[in-house]
Amino acid sequence: MTVFEDLKWRGLIKDITSLELEEKLNKGGMTFYIGTDPTADSMHLGHLSSFLISKRLKDAGHNPILLIGGATGRIGDPRPSSEREMKSIEEIEHNIECLTKQAKELFGFEVVNNYDWSKNINFIDFLRDYGKFFSVNYMLDKDIIKRRLETGITYTEFSYMIMQALDFLHLFETKNCTLQVAGSDQWGNITAGVDLIKKKTGHDAYAFTMPLVTDKSGKKFGKSEGNALWLDKNKTSSYEIYQYLINSEDEKVIDYLKVFTFLSKEEIESLEISNKEHPELREAHKALAREVITFIHGKDEYEKAKMMSESLFNEDITKLSAEDILSSLKDIPRFNLEGNENLVDLLVDNSICSSKREAREFINNGAIALNNKKVTDLNTLITANDFIDNKVIIIRKGKKKYYIGIK
Repeated sequence: MTVFEDLKWRGLIKDITSLELEEKLNKGGMTFYIGTDPTADSMHLGHLSSFLISKRLKDAGHNPILLIGGATGRIGDPRPSSEREMKSIEEIEHNIECLTKQAKELFGFEVVNNYDWSKNINFIDFLRDYGKFFSVNYMLDKDIIKRRLETGITYTEFSYMIMQALDFLHLFETKNCTLQVAGSDQWGNITAGVDLIKKKTGHDAYAFTMPLVTDKSGKKFGKSEGNALWLDKNKTSSYEIYQYLINSEDEKVIDYLKVFTFLSKEEIESLEISNKEHPELREAHKALAREVITFIHGKDEYEKAKMMSESLFNEDITKLSAEDILSSLKDIPRFNLEGNENLVDLLVDNSICSSKREAREFINNGAIALNNKKVTDLNTLITANDFIDNKVIIIRKGKKKYYIGIK
């Protein structure tokens, strides 16, 4: 397959600005950019699909640039419902530093900051040199603006489109950047850049968008109960990402393999057959977790996440270190524990069970486990021998509720 055919097969192209782009993508040699604003100090799993497109294009002979919006991040792009909360300059600068480091380590792309060329443009020059090329009617016709007209949009947000178009023009003039790649929600902003380049220079530039990756209910991929799954393993452990991916919906896992991995068409189609004929094996889900975690964190982190997941469901949990348990299971409720405590009292005192009667019922029914070993003795005491690395003990209630006692 050609580069364009591969991107289409993977579902990575939604809109393009020109039919000429197919030939240009297949030919190679284009300088292109993808941007992100410094709204956090790490990229999350939802960003990954866009950046993997950039790597695919780089591998096909194109030259990627990652733009971090030190300027645009100071005002924020329009959201569908309301204006973004303004972040402090200190937080923005911290986020830029972290994102730049992460992007270089993870992808090896050239990184630029649009604040570098925007900071010295005064208001009058901004209006003369850029604002005059945008009619209000043109801007109001963009979907990203239309969505906010009924609820209200500030002039600050309204100006975001011009600032992003300015970025494309600057990179076109200084780095011969002729292509911008973005998520489909940025279509209005990136076409504004294409139009500005044509009006200011007379030359053609190009852009394409990719569909936003969602689950079957339409929720953005990489969101877990409203919280992003960060690519920084200190914010989201490899185990947490493993659990998210291994539990992907059967109906979506093949789409995710196309978007988030570099597995070939033949490999993915083979996994698709397995997923249909033997869904209980979850081979597609395992491949997704393996490929994603290995790419962002390395093979050792993947193996550790896999071992952690498998150990949580058998008595091998004692082979894990206390450090691995605490770093991987960050969202599991924790409580302090000294040892030599009666199990029934412990369950009640730490709100694992609502009463001693309930605690006894759970124990009698074999529904309480210490380090994955079922406990049926009502007189069980927690002793020093029960602690992993003399630091932690894991209590499981039922099949899925875990708690960590810390000494």
